[in-house]
Amino acid sequence: MSSAAKSPVLVLVGPTAVGKTELSLKIAEALGTDIISGDSMCIYRGFDIGSAKPSAAERARALHHLVDILDADEPFSVTEFVTRVVALVRTHEAQGRLPFIVGGTGLYIKALVEGYDFNETQEHVSFRRAMAGIATRRGNERVHGFLAHRDPAAAARLHANNLRRVIRALETLRYGAEHISQASAMDAGDAPYDAFVIGLTRARAHLYERINARVETMFAAGLADETAALLARGISRDAPAMKGIGYKETAAYLAGEMSALEAVAAIQTATRHFAKRQMTWYRRMPYIHWYDADEQTETQLLHAILADVRAWQCNRERSARA
Repeated sequence: MSSAAKSPVLVLVGPTAVGKTELSLKIAEALGTDIISGDSMCIYRGFDIGSAKPSAAERARALHHLVDILDADEPFSVTEFVTRVVALVRTHEAQGRLPFIVGGTGLYIKALVEGYDFNETQEHVSFRRAMAGIATRRGNERVHGFLAHRDPAAAARLHANNLRRVIRALETLRYGAEHISQASAMDAGDAPYDAFVIGLTRARAHLYERINARVETMFAAGLADETAALLARGISRDAPAMKGIGYKETAAYLAGEMSALEAVAAIQTATRHFAKRQMTWYRRMPYIHWYDADEQTETQLLHAILADVRAWQCNRERSARA
């Protein structure tokens, strides 16, 4: 299939704290479209400060999808991300808007753009069907009992009648996180989308300065209070969202396991390491168009990116007419 015949998607990636949020808002405003979040922490309700979730004012500037869609104890996977984005791409295309995905979770973006298959997906489906069958025959309590045996804390959080989440918790215990296979549609010469992928970068020393400053700002903005409120609501430190960088260290501080200064330093270190891992993912994506935010003003950067995006769109139109 030619590129012009495929659905177009615009993607913005880059390491944490590089400046994606403000740039993404300006791009969305210029193109008249929404933002589809590709961040694995922004999906959780109540986890705002530590995830650097777009503020209410920022979300008023552009509609954001896949933000605040799950409770803290619900696992989320790359498979679910791709499934949801595929549906959003179809909706945007039907409405004449360019799908715009913004995020720092490299696995999510790579899987979407390159069309990766997921190991054990069929096995997962079979497992879910088997558990649903047991619930039908023997009652939800039977399936909930399996969870109570494997993970009493999770079982205590989930009611037996919340069958979907009970089965999802069992599935996660059984299989763990997915692994993408070594083969992709892109490797076979048939990527699922015509994607223009923008990569935002900065000099490492400057990026690390921004990371350190942002963590300090998060603490000043009330990260400890936010984490304490989440814990007070009964969210376990073992919940998927509470294991995110920033929250697990702050929970340890609140439990008296480290001082506030130690927690800040631990979050800064973990975030810098995360940024390095993100760049490792991006280096496996040779189709990224990189832009250095340190080499030009914000206005110059925006104009350069928009010029390249519009050139890509014009090329698509010419190819479609040919």
